[in-house]
Amino acid sequence: MFNRAVSRLSRKRPPSDIHDGDGSSSSSHQNPKSTAKWAASLENLLEDPEGVKRFREFLKKEFSEENVLFWLACEDFKKTQDKKQMQEKAKEIYSTFLSSKASSQVNVEGQSRLNEKILEEPHPLMFQKLQDQIFNLMKYDSYSRFLKSDLFLKHQRTEEEEEEPPDSQTAAKRASRTYNT
Repeated sequence: MFNRAVSRLSRKRPPSDIHDGDGSSSSSHQNPKSTAKWAASLENLLEDPEGVKRFREFLKKEFSEENVLFWLACEDFKKTQDKKQMQEKAKEIYSTFLSSKASSQVNVEGQSRLNEKILEEPHPLMFQKLQDQIFNLMKYDSYSRFLKSDLFLKHQRTEEEEEEPPDSQTAAKRASRTYNT
């Protein structure tokens, strides 16, 4: 049920094209120096499809991927216009992330939990308080560890290596040989 929910939630992508149904980035090419943008803020990271992919990989290893999945589901929910669709998505978000029987329950304060009755009359910002809690949890906990993680640092090094012109070292070596002979 959880995979179906994630797949369904990711079908309607926000304009930033956050991720495909399988969780992978829809483009294999990334912007130059994307890691610099990711390091600037969690907001920047969450706007970049490759950043979301890498952050999810990290959170999966930390057994807290449900936080970013909940955040993404709420972002998608806020863009829903149709009342019937909104009601279906609200129930799905609740059953996947918020109910006491949720398959991927997020850790929100008890008094912030929603009453199931509110699901009958959903509105775009009904999950906002909970989404903000999860965002802050990621921002002040997982995100800072992500920036220090091997996964992030390796991606950053790869990005820096790709940025260097391939001939830069060989040109320097050629110049050195020319002047030293």
